[in-house]
Amino acid sequence: MSQATLLPAQSVQHAPQRPPAPPPQPSVSDELLGQHLLDIIGRRQLSALFQPIIQMQTGEIVAYEGLIRGPSDSPLHAPMNLFKVARANNLTQEVEHLCRRVVLERFAELNLPGKLFLNVSPECLMPQRHGARGETLETIQQIGLHPDRVIIELTENQPTYDYELMREAVLHYRNMGFRIAIDDLGEGFSSLRLWSELRPEYVKIDMHFIQGINNDPVKLQFVRSIQEIADKSDTLVIAEGIESQAELLVLRDLGVAYAQGYHLGRPHASPAKALPGEVVKTLSRNGVAVYPQRSIEKNAVSILKLLHRVAAVPPSMNNNDVYEIFKADPKLLIIPVVEKDVPLGLISRFVMIDHFARPYQRELYGKKSCKQFMDGRPLIADKDTSLQELSFRMAESAAHHLFNGFIITDQGRYLGMGTGHDLMREITQMQIHAARYANPLTQLPGNVPINEHIDRLLQSDTRFWVCYCDLDHFKPFNDVYGYRRGDDVIQLTGSILSAHCDPNRDFIGHIGGDDFMIQFQSEDWRERCQAILDDFGTRILDYYSIEDRERGGYISEDRQGKKVFYSLMSLSLGVIKVEPSQYYSHHQIATAAAEAKKQAKKIHGNSLFLDRRQEPQR
Repeated sequence: MSQATLLPAQSVQHAPQRPPAPPPQPSVSDELLGQHLLDIIGRRQLSALFQPIIQMQTGEIVAYEGLIRGPSDSPLHAPMNLFKVARANNLTQEVEHLCRRVVLERFAELNLPGKLFLNVSPECLMPQRHGARGETLETIQQIGLHPDRVIIELTENQPTYDYELMREAVLHYRNMGFRIAIDDLGEGFSSLRLWSELRPEYVKIDMHFIQGINNDPVKLQFVRSIQEIADKSDTLVIAEGIESQAELLVLRDLGVAYAQGYHLGRPHASPAKALPGEVVKTLSRNGVAVYPQRSIEKNAVSILKLLHRVAAVPPSMNNNDVYEIFKADPKLLIIPVVEKDVPLGLISRFVMIDHFARPYQRELYGKKSCKQFMDGRPLIADKDTSLQELSFRMAESAAHHLFNGFIITDQGRYLGMGTGHDLMREITQMQIHAARYANPLTQLPGNVPINEHIDRLLQSDTRFWVCYCDLDHFKPFNDVYGYRRGDDVIQLTGSILSAHCDPNRDFIGHIGGDDFMIQFQSEDWRERCQAILDDFGTRILDYYSIEDRERGGYISEDRQGKKVFYSLMSLSLGVIKVEPSQYYSHHQIATAAAEAKKQAKKIHGNSLFLDRRQEPQR
């Protein structure tokens, strides 16, 4: 897990929680530290700590990772310092062997259940270290352990280059009954290569990808990909560095087999043999974790995606020659004019043909510079410009730029052309795609993640509640107060829903327009719904004029064009209870929830309607 051969502290502790290692004292020379280390080795002044590793589905402690510490009052107390001095004094082998013996003996003395993860550096595993191998086997036999209870955890403190020797060493240890784990997957020098070469029984995912996974869709995707590889290679995944219940539940739902971290148990000289009851209860709880959702990256795609390589002409070329280029290629609509890689303007096919079609124009201008008919103020954008930024510029520019297109440059040097048609197509596709995953107005998940979450809930055979949320009289409010104020109300509604839901248990989605959907796993869903209605009823008043608030509504036209008095906006919540095996698809649930919403809207004002019909909808 780190630079220490036998499970250094940084391998299992999160930096913010770890007390800082005492720095080497400036007054102590390297030579004195080396002598101090020899004294520690001679007097066996190392102690072992153990941190539990649990089986995710049962909550059972199935193994412990051994950690090592130097004397508490020593500058070599922290493993990082201990092994740094060992390397500087060519004592790495001696320290590793002692660490190994101390951990093994203490593990047997405590009579801890399950397996022991024993950190070993690759350099100490190589074939030339036969003595070390024999020593490890001899030690565990002396203390009464069997090799199948010991997992050799490979830690990298330097790059591994000789994979053939590594494979030979691993085979040797496997033949003795040991199993192999790779530590800090995703962090080390070559951990993915090691996985491919050695085919270990276990891989540990570095804590960087674990901590905060409940809020980071990139980390979630990384772990999901690792888990998929592990499934296909018969490897068991261990997630280390877990510090919260939310992280634990996301990893459980991803199918990760084993877990380790402060939330489950800190390193201790005499560790517990069972998990805290609260953690066991959490793992045994039905339901699913709320996965983090991707945000809309407004500037993620650049206009380089729209690049067309269009041959440019120099300003010295005459109009007759440019006309012949257009004539030779009927599909060519625009020719850029470039001098020494610097774009000067654009020549439109139709502008040139229009001029040459007039009497005497060709005779007058045919042999003159093509700059004669050039648009000298083209739209120019650097290749790193985002599609959104360019679309804004296009909308604010003269209309002919949409037809002429735009020049794409690289730090001012001509690269090629892009068309307005391609730009509009990409922007439209991006908006459609983004809206399916996240609503651009509220940033809440869209239809695709809503349906995915419902399907995960159905597969978990857990009870949950689906709440369809809809605003009453939203359209006439838009007509009277304008769409910008209407957007403000939509954002207000999204923030109110989010404020009254448990982010780790309740999933909020924005279907579109003024329609939202919540999947509650919180048992107190009714109280949460009432809080939503109360909060909305109070805060919506700020969006009306004083006159409309005083009279309780406003006058607007209905769909038939008649003047109608509308009361102030209200929020309708239609709820259905979903029992295990009652529904089998998100389509059925959407239909039932929409019907509940219709019933809620029949109730005047802010309303909550629970559909109490529980017959399976098949």
